[in-house]
Amino acid sequence: MLFSSRMISEVVQPFWAAVQRGEFITEAAESVGTYREMGGRWIASTGGVRPRRGRDLQGRYLSFSEREEIAVGRAAGESARAIARRLGRSPATVSRELRRNADRRGEYRATTEHAQAWERASRPKPAKLVVNGRLRAIVQRDLERKYSPEQIAGRLRRAFPDEPEMWVSTETIYQSLYVTSRGPCAGS
Repeated sequence: MLFSSRMISEVVQPFWAAVQRGEFITEAAESVGTYREMGGRWIASTGGVRPRRGRDLQGRYLSFSEREEIAVGRAAGESARAIARRLGRSPATVSRELRRNADRRGEYRATTEHAQAWERASRPKPAKLVVNGRLRAIVQRDLERKYSPEQIAGRLRRAFPDEPEMWVSTETIYQSLYVTSRGPCAGS
């Protein structure tokens, strides 16, 4: 997979936040240093639904800028410990990143490694409403009764307080409605 700016959550998530605040695509794109057409592509590539990937990842995953710092440090001959200290990360995190992603010659490229990490993170996961038939039946029934996704999500949490597998987010319900409305052949 080739590196793309849509893989940089530090850019894409503020763009989506601006769109959700009601800003026009042009202004939202300009606020993150890109242009309207790119913003339009980001929206089209996700079907108009804000991507979950890249939200609230503080501390857990390496950002693109951290990968760039690792690449610069590696090229300068710094140790993993020195790079980690500069990033405020555990030396194990930096060592693991270099061990996992450096090429045979020990070279590390931030764009290549970030694209690979992006690909690994996007492993296909079956949708909760596809896997859990009981949950799907309840959601379908409540939609037929004209409950909103917000009402359904709230009712499920009250009805099944000790069964998180029976909870579903409003976004999941909206996504299932969007996919259903497009039909099985849409996007192919």
